[in-house]
Amino acid sequence: MVRRRFGYVRKLPSGRFHASFQTPDGSRHNAPETYRTEADAARFLDRMQQELDRGHWQPDARLGQRTLRECCEAYLEENPRVGERWAETCRRNMRLHLEDLLDRPTATITPPVIRAWHAKALRGAGGRTSISQSYRFIRAVLNVAVQDGAIVRNPCQIPGAGAQRSAERGIATPSEVAQLIEATTPRLRAAVALAAWCGLRRGEICALRVSDVDLAAGRVTVRRNYVELLEAPRKFEKDPKSDAGKRTVTIPPHIRPLLEHHAREYSGAVYFVADRTGQQVRGNTIYQAFVRARHQVGLTIAFHDLRHTGQSLAAATGASLVDLKKRLGHSSTAAAQRYMHAVEGRDAQIADALSQLAEGGDASRLPRTF
Repeated sequence: MVRRRFGYVRKLPSGRFHASFQTPDGSRHNAPETYRTEADAARFLDRMQQELDRGHWQPDARLGQRTLRECCEAYLEENPRVGERWAETCRRNMRLHLEDLLDRPTATITPPVIRAWHAKALRGAGGRTSISQSYRFIRAVLNVAVQDGAIVRNPCQIPGAGAQRSAERGIATPSEVAQLIEATTPRLRAAVALAAWCGLRRGEICALRVSDVDLAAGRVTVRRNYVELLEAPRKFEKDPKSDAGKRTVTIPPHIRPLLEHHAREYSGAVYFVADRTGQQVRGNTIYQAFVRARHQVGLTIAFHDLRHTGQSLAAATGASLVDLKKRLGHSSTAAAQRYMHAVEGRDAQIADALSQLAEGGDASRLPRTF
C-alpha cells in the first residue's frame, strides 16, 4: 500500500488499483470502484481532497446502489486477510445459497430481508454449516459497507446465525489406529501414522519433504502446508496459518520402523509421502485410501480425527496443554514464543509415552505427570 499525503493506493492481485481515504471524523471511505492505473486512483483521491477542503464532500450515493455481488467480490479481492480456501468457500456459497440477495443494492438489504433469506436457506437443501458460513461472510461484507458509508447499520442482526458449531470429533483407540495403518495401501501407511501419532494435518503431510524427516534423530519438521482448491482447480503450497504451525515433532519410537521402511521403499526424491511416480501426493489420494481402510476396519471417523486422536492420546500420557499446543501447532505466535522454554525435552517424553500406550499400555495406568 502506498501512503500519500492524502489517502492510500493499493495494488490488487488482479493488477487494478484500490483507493481509500479518511475524513476528518476518522471514518475510512473506499472508492466506489477500482482503477486500471495508479494514476487514475490518485486522481480520484485528489478530487476527494479538493471536495473536503472546500466543504463540499458528501458520501458517494453510488455506494448504496452497489449490489451485494459487487461488494462481495470487492471484499474477497481487497481484503488481505482472506485466504484462497476461504475465498473459494465464499464463492461456492454465493452460488449455492446467496443468489436471492446478490443482485440487490446494498441500501435495500434490510434486517427483514436478511431474516427472510436466512429462514428460506435453512428450509432448503443446504447444510447448517454452509448457511452459517454464508451469513458470516455477508455480515463481514456489510460491515465494510457500513464503514464506507453505503449503509447506516448492518442488517445482519440474527443472534447466533453465524455461530460455528463443531461436531464432536471421533477418537480411535491405539488398536484401531494400528488396524487402520495395516488396512491402508502400503505406500500411504506413513500418512496415517504421521496424522495419528505426530498430529500432522493432511496438507502438512503432502508438503513434507524428505529432508524434513530426520529418522536418526526421531524428529519430523513441519514447514509448509499443501492446499488444493477444487473449483479453480489449483494446487499450491503455503506457510502454515501461524508461526506456531511451523514446528518440530518428536516421532514416537514405535512408528519409526514403519517410517524407515517407508523411506526405503516409497519416498520420492523430494517428497516423503509420494505418489507412484515419485511426485507430490494429492490430499484427496490420501483421503480416499483412508476411507477404504476405514470401511475395511469398520470405523466412521474422519481423517482429521486422527489428529484429534493423537492429541487425546498424548493428553493421556500427562502432557500439559502447553505441550499439546506446541506438538500440534495450535498456539498463537505470542504463546509459542512465551512457552517455548517450557516444552524443550518434554516432546520426546511424550513420544516415548505414546509408544508405551500403543504397545499395550492402559491410559489409566500411565503417569499423569513426568
